[in-house]
Amino acid sequence: MKPEVIIVRLGDLTLKGKNRYIFEKKIHIQIQKLLAPYEKINIKTEFARFYIELNGESYNEVIEVIKPIFGISSFSPAISAEIDLKAMQTRALEWMQSIISKPQTFKVSVKRANKEFLYDSLQVSYWVGGYILNAVEGLKVDVKRPDLELRVDIRQHVAYIFTEVVEGAGGFPIGSNGKAILMLSGGIDSPVAGWMAMRQGLEIEAIHFHSIPYTSERAKMKVIELGERLALYGGRLKVHFISFAEIQTRLQNEGQPNLLITLMRRSMLRITEKLAQQQNALGIVTGESLGQVASQTLSSLHTIGHEIKLPILRPLIMSDKSTIIQKAEQIGTFDISIQPYEDCCTLFIPKTPSTNPNLKVVQRLERKMLWLLEFEDKALQEDEQMVLQ
Repeated sequence: MKPEVIIVRLGDLTLKGKNRYIFEKKIHIQIQKLLAPYEKINIKTEFARFYIELNGESYNEVIEVIKPIFGISSFSPAISAEIDLKAMQTRALEWMQSIISKPQTFKVSVKRANKEFLYDSLQVSYWVGGYILNAVEGLKVDVKRPDLELRVDIRQHVAYIFTEVVEGAGGFPIGSNGKAILMLSGGIDSPVAGWMAMRQGLEIEAIHFHSIPYTSERAKMKVIELGERLALYGGRLKVHFISFAEIQTRLQNEGQPNLLITLMRRSMLRITEKLAQQQNALGIVTGESLGQVASQTLSSLHTIGHEIKLPILRPLIMSDKSTIIQKAEQIGTFDISIQPYEDCCTLFIPKTPSTNPNLKVVQRLERKMLWLLEFEDKALQEDEQMVLQ
């Protein structure tokens, strides 16, 4: 028997306080948008839940679409029954017979949201469980550790019958906590940071700095692939491609190789902050993890981000590499990130980058670079934009 409806439950964190309606509406809009190709589907809304009536559409396909949506705590494939004890018994038996291949242990759990229904939860559990037990030879009841738990959810106008509760993406709906700019490189860390930011309700746009012709077009394509993967979770992702080659080569010619990465990162952050202001974003998201590379020591992070006024959000700051890799594999970005195409930072990295850059020295160097701010403005003006879905 195929599922007829998908019960979608929203996370408790998104439903507290006066913002509940806003959170629900954001998730509802995203579900409607993503499921638009499935014309037979009907979506019903109830407190903290959505009911996706399939009407013959493929359950497996629909589930793959809604799995990545942030704000969904869990979902269940289910069938429906009329608000009638006999109908519930019949439908519950049909469901059980379709999902068990050999005798197992089971129990029946009933939630009665409809308090006007004639029987209480214990009575429904007794009558439905007994009906199934008599009809299926070899099946046994185990209320403590059953192989299957049959759930009957009695709502106002319909009862839902299901056995499976699948964990959702969790978190907050996209855009419920504002907007930020993700500094998206071609590496492993920044896509994970972007995913974590979206999971916490941030709408993100991405900025990528490239050094074409010193880096290949394929390196840029890798970033597009990463953006498309992240767009699966957010519905869409605008990526800003910034040519950084001219700035990098000028910085390299300044004769301070040990501070090159520090100067590059400061320049990138200034450009990103200006972009954030243009796009009405209130934060910058990076994939930095403390101590992982020279530019991510505490001293380097302090010097690099010192003049930036917007919050710099670092979801991975206390994560080790193995944890980050595990998450990258889980969200589907790892295999893309490890493609052997260099980004602008790895290409220009010096042999002995400073891990303890002096802020005053760096500021004094930049004051002598009268060309720098003009070049940064020019790079931003030549922003190449792409919307990925």
